[in-house]
Amino acid sequence: MDDFPDDGEDIVDLVVEAEATGRRLDAWLAARIERLSRSRLKALIEAGHVSVGGATIVEGKKPVNSGDHVRVTIPEAEPAEPEGEAIPLDIVYEDDALVVIDKPAGLVVHPAAGNWTGTLVNALIAHCGSSLSGIGGVRRPGIVHRLDKGTTGLMVVAKTDRAHKGLAAQFADHGRSGPLERGYQAIVWGVPSLPYGLVDAPLGRSPTSRQKMAIVKQGGKQAITHYTVSESFGPASAPIASLIDLRLETGRTHQIRVHMAALGHPLIGDQDYGKGFLTKSGLLPEPLRSEVSHFPRQALHAWLLGFEHPVTGETLRFEAEPPADLASLIEGFEAL
Repeated sequence: MDDFPDDGEDIVDLVVEAEATGRRLDAWLAARIERLSRSRLKALIEAGHVSVGGATIVEGKKPVNSGDHVRVTIPEAEPAEPEGEAIPLDIVYEDDALVVIDKPAGLVVHPAAGNWTGTLVNALIAHCGSSLSGIGGVRRPGIVHRLDKGTTGLMVVAKTDRAHKGLAAQFADHGRSGPLERGYQAIVWGVPSLPYGLVDAPLGRSPTSRQKMAIVKQGGKQAITHYTVSESFGPASAPIASLIDLRLETGRTHQIRVHMAALGHPLIGDQDYGKGFLTKSGLLPEPLRSEVSHFPRQALHAWLLGFEHPVTGETLRFEAEPPADLASLIEGFEAL
């Protein structure tokens, strides 16, 4: 999806204790903020990120006094520019302006905390070379939308600034004035009561976990998901699961996963939004029971991607078959 969370700076407020009177500011800070090195604190002081009593101090040798209020503003570390890595890519289409890939499960789209290497961006830099430089920001050059780490399927990446601007405009417009299409397949627990419908519910950060999203009443972003039940699995009187086709009007972080969970039909394998349904796997026969219990990701695949070429104006449309693990899961459910 294409929501990128904002990162912020860290502010540390301290008060000088009586016994520290007369100590150098840099030495006192080094003793109080153990997670920062002396050299890092020295650089912060010289860069004007430390104040005493509201006044900016740029010399670490300045002595501190009892009761001084010291504030240290630790700016977000500048991300290192990603380097190219020889990671294989399943390229569906490529020209001078863009590349369409079929992303495998487990591949993170762009570098972030905990995943500074081994990402799609690292692979693209190695594949495209210097053409990606400066497009879309240091950490996500060429990226105009994204898929979660565990989600497979089609993504388009810009190779030029012109292509990036054109594609970004289409995704920001949510396809209202163009041919943008995004289709997904998901296996969910149970079957929605209606064979088709939509979920129109704004999404924002979960108040209980910053890593998760939630439907919110205030401060969220509009999120609209259309769904159609393609197939139900299990007894007609009490189906266990279903294959759902989904189309997005918006592309928010975890949108499909949160919306389907809100309907009471979370995605199979979703550890964040479907944990309460894991016991349902006990209703399944072997070997499907074990396959579902150990499925390592949410059962979600971006099978359809259509858009207007940002340079030629041609309408491009691509389809991708589900990967082997998801295809096996569907086959197992169809055999119920």
